[in-house]
This record gives sequence, structure tokens and C-alpha cells, in this order.
Amino acid sequence: MMLGDRLDQFRRVPLPAVLRETGAQRDRSDKAKWHTPQGAISITGMKFMNWHQSLGGGGAIDLAMHLNDLDFKAAVAWLQDQFSIPSDSPPPPAPRRLTLPLPDRRQLSAVKHYLVQDRAITPSMTDSLIASGKLYADHRGNAVFLLLGKENTPVGAELRGTGPERWRGMAPGSRKDLGYFSVQVQDATRVILCESAIDAISCFLLHPTSLCLSTSGARPNPRWLSAVLSQGIAVYCGFDADATGDAMAHEMIASHPSLRRLRPSQHDWNDVLKSRSA
Repeated sequence: MMLGDRLDQFRRVPLPAVLRETGAQRDRSDKAKWHTPQGAISITGMKFMNWHQSLGGGGAIDLAMHLNDLDFKAAVAWLQDQFSIPSDSPPPPAPRRLTLPLPDRRQLSAVKHYLVQDRAITPSMTDSLIASGKLYADHRGNAVFLLLGKENTPVGAELRGTGPERWRGMAPGSRKDLGYFSVQVQDATRVILCESAIDAISCFLLHPTSLCLSTSGARPNPRWLSAVLSQGIAVYCGFDADATGDAMAHEMIASHPSLRRLRPSQHDWNDVLKSRSA
């Protein structure tokens, strides 16, 4: 395949998929608008515009560069890794060093209020996650959900804004293929894969005998998935009930036929939890 053709493959990756992979959150009232750590971004077809920074561009490569603060070559390598696009290009550059935000206990009350009042997560669950070290607050009042790899070593973190500007993202240098955020239970009857830490927590509260994991975005084939499947327990894809969630679930099941779909009755598991708590 010619270089130009390969680059066109990367550019044609749907922009909503790129946004989801970086942890961006679609606006509930404006489907063309997404909330990201870089500011609000609007997309029209393959064009995007960051109104906060007055910057725009076209295609998935430009968007990956903008969202991840990467140069052109690194953005292409990132897209290839995240979306499994065939390429005979050189190996991707070394990953960025993981930089986790420092804990700030003074902000814990804001994080707990957000999770309990806005997300309907029980106080006991919130306290348990804080006690385990999987959840903490940073100095900006963001909720930090740790991704753990081998020997429970942190390999990344999901960040969720709890202030007036609600957004989600990842700690710089996070390696989503090396680990995940999870809510565990002894003698789990099944594993449910969710798109975010908050969804995994919500799903666990709805299905308390399940081991609920976050893939940190709708991703069809994280590298750790084969190890989870090899444990001999039923695994379900609980991605969001939308076009992206369904498409990623279909692709995941095509690669791993033993996996099954468990579709939330509302948009996501947190929406289901909030409706039952109302």
C-alpha cells in the first residue's frame, strides 16, 4: 500500500471514535459538541473546531495531534495502536512517562459530593474506593480513578472533572493496554466491560456479583482482554447503548466469539443507576 493511501486510512477514522478514545464526553444537548481537557470541541463530518482555543482542523490525524499534544508521526502511531490499522511504518516512539496528579485530601469532599449527588453512587462505595487507593482527588477537585496493571502497579488514570466545567480525560502517559480500573468482588459470576470508571462502578452497584472493568473508552481489543477471557468466566461487553458502543462491541465479539453483549437499558450504566435511584 502506498504511503498516501495508508495516511488516508488514518485520516478517515471517525472523529467521534477518536474523541471517545481520548476520554472526551459528548454533550447531552448538542450531539456535535464534545467536552475535552483541551476545551469544548465541535465536529462536522471530518472537520473539528476547538472554540476555547480558536483552533480547528480536518481528519483523525489532526484531531489526535490536537487532543494528545503529539507531532504528526506520533499521532499516526497512536491511531495505528488504538484502532489496529495495518501499516508497515516504523515502530511507534517510546510512550510518554506516566504523570499521575498528586492527591489532595482537601478536595475529597467535592469529589464525594459529585459522585454521590450527581452520579448516584452510594457513599459506602465511594468510601471503599477511596480507602482502597483506587480513587482520590487532585488539587483541581478532579476525581482520579487509577488503572492498575501487573502486581497492582498504576499504569494510568481516568480523570473526571467535578466542577462547573464537566470533562473527562486521561493522566498524561496512561497506558490503557497495560491495565484497567476495576470494581472487584470475590467469586464473581461474570465479567462486564464498561467504557469508563464511573460506568464500571455503576454497573457493579446494579450487578453486585460481577467483576466490572473499565476499558477507558469504547475499545474493541485491549491487550489485556485475552488474559481476562482465559480465566474461564463469562465476559460481557457492556459498552454504551449508542452507535459507537454497538460498533465497538460488534468488533470485539468478532475478534472474541465467546464474548457476549450486555447493552444498558439506557445510554450508559450510570444513567440506569440514576434512574433507579430517583
